[in-house]
Amino acid sequence: MKILLTFTLIVVFSFLNLQATHHASKAKVNPPYGFVALFDGKSKDGWFTNPRGAQEVWKVDPKTGALARSLQNGYIWTEKEYADFILDLEYKLSRGCNSGVFYRTDPSNPLQGGFEIQLLDPQGVDRGKHDHGAIYDAVAPTSKPAGKVGDWDKLRLRVKGDIVRVWVNGVKVAEADLSKWTTAQKNPDGSKNKFKTALNDLPKIGHIGFQDRGHNVSFRNVFLKEL
Repeated sequence: MKILLTFTLIVVFSFLNLQATHHASKAKVNPPYGFVALFDGKSKDGWFTNPRGAQEVWKVDPKTGALARSLQNGYIWTEKEYADFILDLEYKLSRGCNSGVFYRTDPSNPLQGGFEIQLLDPQGVDRGKHDHGAIYDAVAPTSKPAGKVGDWDKLRLRVKGDIVRVWVNGVKVAEADLSKWTTAQKNPDGSKNKFKTALNDLPKIGHIGFQDRGHNVSFRNVFLKEL
């Protein structure tokens, strides 16, 4: 069954094939009032990949609005940096998928130089601060309102100053006041984290990106409103 989309960003990570996971129409991009579309469904305009290499990592099929890659452990980033914003998008995970949405991040050092909202198929296991919807390694989600694997879910990320809030399918699942993260490799609750720089000391502006961990993941309707 073909799905009618305003526009679609399909990110397909696979060593064996690069087939788009579903069809997309050429419907006009129509972001909500006050928002802009970060992806036009036809090109990589406004985005770049990391790492950069001689081989073209990401390829766009304008007929389907699909963006697919062939190498593992690469990321795709907005060319523009953002500080305070609301980001709305839809995403679909595959079985066992481990991906994420990065924000206020340095693409040359994504794992230490920024923040991530975890997108994960936990396969029925409680992953705590690494679970689906978590502010990665900092705040565990309070609930799991995502649908089953293969469903389209909605993510909203609101970042304003020190305050970060995350919603999945309209349910707020995580919130953080970064001013409370004042010690490297330590969360306010006393648990350890991976960050060699206290989260409050990381830049309050940076790129938005989608993570590749070698699993199929799809994004569409990627809209942003600067605050």
